[in-house]
Amino acid sequence: METWQTGITDSGPDFIRVRGYDIVDLIQRCSFAEMVFVLHRSRLPSDGERRLVDAMLVACVDHGPSSPSALAARVVASGNRRAPEAAVAAGLLAIGDFHGGAGEACAALLAEGIDWAKRDGQSHAAAAGWLVERAVTEGVRLPGFGHRTHAEDPRSTMLFALARENGVAADGLAMVEAVRDEAARRIRPLPINVDGAIGAILLDLGFAPVAARFFFLISRVAGLTAQVAEEMDRERPMRISIPIEYDGPPARSLPGADGG
Repeated sequence: METWQTGITDSGPDFIRVRGYDIVDLIQRCSFAEMVFVLHRSRLPSDGERRLVDAMLVACVDHGPSSPSALAARVVASGNRRAPEAAVAAGLLAIGDFHGGAGEACAALLAEGIDWAKRDGQSHAAAAGWLVERAVTEGVRLPGFGHRTHAEDPRSTMLFALARENGVAADGLAMVEAVRDEAARRIRPLPINVDGAIGAILLDLGFAPVAARFFFLISRVAGLTAQVAEEMDRERPMRISIPIEYDGPPARSLPGADGG
């Protein structure tokens, strides 16, 4: 009989082990941030790594009810009071390339620039010039840059400070800042948003680009539970109403409907 293989969790009648660590020991000695690191890297983080993982999870937890994920969760909670898990799931489904997913694309972009610089013996600034020139030529956005609210994203500023303070900053952080500087010169000033910051830091922590999307999801679930709870506790059912303006065809009849 074919079996599934996993290297994550093993369990039996009297034990549960995650990546080989006994769950009882993990409960007693590990924080949630450390547990996330263990799940994805199969080892305990250093103190600096733990501090940055914890900071990233805090940074992404919520950004108000107007964000797509929180808005979607509240709309579902407004009409469905019996399944808060459905509302949270709806919020997660609203996360994608333009909301919470840009960190993955940014990390992939930065990794490409870092590889290019190392291969050709060039600086981060030169690699950033190549990346920005390509984006301008192709008419595409730079993922992880720009924000509809913040001229400077305070979350990114603090995450970068913590990365340097804890000895985590490396090529990813240097490259994202080089791209920011080149974009300001070639396009316009664009802040590094929290997605870009997480993509850069996770790259420096040795994670694959897709981890940026995972970390945003892990963090935002906590915020969505609070948004859903508030909607259900404070607001009346079906209170969300969006003004609709019809701009389709005018009233008309089917052929033959007038008896002709």
